[in-house]
Amino acid sequence: MRIALVLLALAAALAVVLGFVATRGGKAVDFRGSEPPEGLMLPDFEVGTASGETLRSADLRGRAVAVTFLDTQCTEACPILAAQMGQAMRALGKDRSRVVALAFSVDPVNDTPARIRSFLERYQALGLVRYVDGSVAELRPVWKEFKILASHDTGQSNMHSAPVRVYDGEGRWRSTLHPRVDLSGPNLAHDLRTALAS
Repeated sequence: MRIALVLLALAAALAVVLGFVATRGGKAVDFRGSEPPEGLMLPDFEVGTASGETLRSADLRGRAVAVTFLDTQCTEACPILAAQMGQAMRALGKDRSRVVALAFSVDPVNDTPARIRSFLERYQALGLVRYVDGSVAELRPVWKEFKILASHDTGQSNMHSAPVRVYDGEGRWRSTLHPRVDLSGPNLAHDLRTALAS
């Protein structure tokens, strides 16, 4: 009985280790974040920004994309998210031109251009992470499509969804990393490179 329990424990541990390596289309793919079910895609969106630009999901095809959700007044997950995304982008070197790091505001009323700039500078992500700061009316469909909770709706800057999702060049959702769990600059850079290669 004791031997059977030990064998079961070893099998479970092996399954966890092997869980980091998945097979997609006959190719072994190694993501460090958790992998969503196959077939989920980057949602369609079109958002105007305070700078007058329009960001469209269709314009991101052919590049790996890291997507997260930030609030400049958040003091818990958001500083980690911004800092690790900035670190990952710097680590990508020559691959950086083939990657986009997006942060959708979850509090567009209070995320002013000045606050956004200060926040990204503080966490060394300025020029590396594109902070999408459209109006509530423009961002609400994005929050809905990504199925995330916004701090605009909770009324608390630290209470909102805070994953980093990685999509490949065809828009397939490949990996999700979480602050204080598996999100780090090296892990995110690895998953973005893997998405580029897949």
